[in-house]
Amino acid sequence: MNWNLQGKAAVVTGAGGAICGEIASALAGEGVRVALWDISEEAASARRDLIAKGGGEVVSVTCDATSRKSVAEALDRTVEAFGTVDILINGAGGGRPETTTSDSLSFFDFEPEDMQRVIALNYLSAVIPSQAVGRMLAEKKRGAVVNISSAAGLRPVTRALSYSDGKAATVSFTRWLAVHMAQTYSPDIRVNTIAPGFVITTQNRFLLVDEATGELTERGRSVIERVPMGRFGEPREIVGAALWLVSDWASFVTGAVITTDGGFTAYAGV
Repeated sequence: MNWNLQGKAAVVTGAGGAICGEIASALAGEGVRVALWDISEEAASARRDLIAKGGGEVVSVTCDATSRKSVAEALDRTVEAFGTVDILINGAGGGRPETTTSDSLSFFDFEPEDMQRVIALNYLSAVIPSQAVGRMLAEKKRGAVVNISSAAGLRPVTRALSYSDGKAATVSFTRWLAVHMAQTYSPDIRVNTIAPGFVITTQNRFLLVDEATGELTERGRSVIERVPMGRFGEPREIVGAALWLVSDWASFVTGAVITTDGGFTAYAGV
């Protein structure tokens, strides 16, 4: 498949993670110049070295996507390297044990400050980069934004309260921004979201896999029972949706939510 992305420049936040790292590698493989933004310098650098080894044009930038100052500095470094940005993938996010109910932590004991941090991690991490890069896209009157939400943003999953809340807010933000950019600046600026299902990453492994035995936890088994395809997804399986959404093959697609969840959100359990 020729996505016709050669020569474009992209920012990928959360690029040191499993899903967005795979998306960044795939973009680079299509000839896109990629800026890897991640709060972990080590994770971003590791992905940078992997992409550079394959011949991709890439820079890594340490960035806290929930901070306007950090995002502005990261964008300055990106523009210095590439001159412009055409594509934004907002993938920073994740869950935290302190806002996830368990045998040792009740919903009634959640600290509001912890909840605010997790919601910011999964919502403001999409809003703030969209403000910074979106201003540039508005001036160009062209570009693509893809937010990485979650199936939990469509059907809140038990235990992970603030993660579900943050991802639901990201879905709503995607739809709002899609309309705003198209009506206010240009119909050639498209904003969509991908909602992955259960993909085992460092953020959710503690919930799904027993660290001591390597076997699925009770929750992990419960998840599999509710996925019609009967398995967890893999990070690489999110890539195709991302490439399609940023390409001209999706030129009439904006405000959409693309689920990549093995049928999880389609299944009522009976």
